[in-house]
Amino acid sequence: MPLVAVPHRVDTVREAEEVAGTEIDQVFVGTCTNGRYEDLARFARIVRGKQVAVRTLVVPASRAVLLRAIATGVLADIVGAGCMVAPPGCGPCLGAHEGVMGEGEVCLSTANRNFRNRMGVGAEIYLSSVATAAASALAGVIAVPEAV
Repeated sequence: MPLVAVPHRVDTVREAEEVAGTEIDQVFVGTCTNGRYEDLARFARIVRGKQVAVRTLVVPASRAVLLRAIATGVLADIVGAGCMVAPPGCGPCLGAHEGVMGEGEVCLSTANRNFRNRMGVGAEIYLSSVATAAASALAGVIAVPEAV
């Protein structure tokens, strides 16, 4: 069963099924954690041919990952599903730029930290796997991914 770390500690986890249905404003995939090519390819396989229901931001871990995702069509699948792709590197997971959350907003993130105010003052951050993030982006709420 997939797990989700709930706000505001990485070690406070629940089975995804327990938090399924929680409304989210944004899904964030990538950066240094879960922004590898394999992560983006897995996300793309799940969202391919579908449309995300919430703001979804994907940040490749590096320029090399970005270029490989472009060359293999992974990025086309991600953009085709309605996701926004930001430049590789650090960004919203530490509240720096693109995807910083507003007060009261909820994000499901594949990054590695969900401390209070980490991605924006007053925001709540749940942490999950790439598969859970993809399923949730499509559903518009935290969702349990199908076995993939």
